[in-house]
Amino acid sequence: GAVAAGGPGWRLPGRVLELVFSYLELRELRSCALVCKLWHRVLHGDENSEVWRSLAARCLAEEALRTDILCNVPTYKGKVRAFHHAFSTNDCSRNVYIKKNGFTLHRNPIAQSTDGARTKIGFSEGRHAWEVWWEGPLGTVAVIGIATKRAAMQCQGYVALLGSDDQSWGWNLVDNNLLHNGEVNGSFPQCNNAPKYQIGERIRVILDMEDKTLAFERGYEFLGVAFRGLPKVCLYPAVSAVYGNTEVTLVYLGKPLDG
Repeated sequence: GAVAAGGPGWRLPGRVLELVFSYLELRELRSCALVCKLWHRVLHGDENSEVWRSLAARCLAEEALRTDILCNVPTYKGKVRAFHHAFSTNDCSRNVYIKKNGFTLHRNPIAQSTDGARTKIGFSEGRHAWEVWWEGPLGTVAVIGIATKRAAMQCQGYVALLGSDDQSWGWNLVDNNLLHNGEVNGSFPQCNNAPKYQIGERIRVILDMEDKTLAFERGYEFLGVAFRGLPKVCLYPAVSAVYGNTEVTLVYLGKPLDG
């Protein structure tokens, strides 16, 4: 009550507000940020403030904070945001599960099945970047890319599920082919003898809903635009895998750093 707009609490010093905010959950913080400029500044002025630090400690697994999973997400606010953009535990094949760290998919050893997962949040506007890396054998098909909510996340056989219809777009890391609508859209990256993906390499995926493009980077090398003319629908980061016990990690980074 006291910390409601117009009440005596809304004029509290920033340090006190920060302390109060550090007990709130993300949904409540979003509402608080709309109250006034001071509250907005306290919440968003410092992405490593006690507010975001304590929220990260509450919602992220200790393993995610302790290991290098989030090493390219420098702030606590960014880490919280990455968690909310991670793989969905509900929107995935029944043959996969999301590990306790909150960011890594594990595919169970099920024969003759291709299994995928989408993130919790999709994008219909803006520019977004995320990292994906394989932590186990690729098998015959290992695809990263994007999908609409209508794209299937499980099918029979070992196939390129991501890119198998008009609802998804994928890059198969095994043979460097681009896939959409059940067809190969050429090889990627477009250079002679492009190096094959190495286990553990972080691939950066860049979705630009303004230009309607999907591009990839490996390390700090821009590999080029893979898909153009994407539809103006909600698109989700996604992967599909076939190898038993393989693991794939996805971490949302926010806006691309290239401006």
